[in-house]
Amino acid sequence: MDRELALEIVRVTEAAAIASAQWMGRGDKISADDAATSAMRAMFDSVSMDGVVVIGEGELDEAPMLYIGEELGNKNGPSVDIAVDPLEGTSIVAKGHNNAMAVIAAAERGALLHAPDMYMDKIAVGKNAKGLVHLDDPIERTIDIVARANNKRVRDLTVIIQERDRHADIIQRVIDKGARVKLFGDGDVGASIATCLPHTGVDLFVGKGGAPEGVISAAAIKSLGGDMQARLSPQNEEETERCKTMGLKDPLQLLQLDDLVKSDDAIFAATGVTEGELLNGVKFLGGDLTETDSIVMRAKTKTVRFIKAHHHLDHKPHLVMGEK
Repeated sequence: MDRELALEIVRVTEAAAIASAQWMGRGDKISADDAATSAMRAMFDSVSMDGVVVIGEGELDEAPMLYIGEELGNKNGPSVDIAVDPLEGTSIVAKGHNNAMAVIAAAERGALLHAPDMYMDKIAVGKNAKGLVHLDDPIERTIDIVARANNKRVRDLTVIIQERDRHADIIQRVIDKGARVKLFGDGDVGASIATCLPHTGVDLFVGKGGAPEGVISAAAIKSLGGDMQARLSPQNEEETERCKTMGLKDPLQLLQLDDLVKSDDAIFAATGVTEGELLNGVKFLGGDLTETDSIVMRAKTKTVRFIKAHHHLDHKPHLVMGEK
């Protein structure tokens, strides 16, 4: 894929972030998501690529925009798979909480796992522990391995886990082991990526979350030199059959990082919507001036760019919500 595509994709996440940030704290997650999706869809029309959505908002008859199988881009560029979450953290924005982002992963055609919208067990670590952990290992063993790899005492190790009832046992086991627990509410893409960025202080991500988010995260983790394993967790026979129709002969197979993203020709981009540990949120600076904070990375070169941009909204009226 062309290097320029990475920067074009950032323009798409910036547009989605600006549009949805205007709904922060208004208690309306549907409108926030609609704003992000509409802005992302419109901006994709100007991107030089021949893209197909493999992870999106649903099937054609379930979602009006960014549905699985939808074609994106102006066709004047590389053929790519696209995985999108226009607003990772709709409830976060509605409540005015932290760590909402607009995210996109792109890879050469056929490289992204076509993950159905269901639960997935996941584990993610940074580059120091790459190749050393296994999804099926007891959490106590994994903590010891990651602590040694990161040259930390167990008591200084931070494990990030989504605050859900289904994780109560593993949270208690981490505490009993003596490691530190960092809980988060929504947005497990940012949480898993944090393991690969030393400034976050996060060493290990574990838990059960959305499969589409897992594939999007994998593109970033691959770009950052980290590691990830996953396994789909179908809850019934219908979901099991869904996996098979999407090409997964064994829905319960252990998925390595290279199964989730099969090529090094992959791009990940995200723009913060609300304040977070990974990215700052959209800031409305007065008048028509708005500031965004984004990250974009390529797995092929391992280049990571943090981009702070100022936008004049009087030149982007399509991103501005109606007057209140």
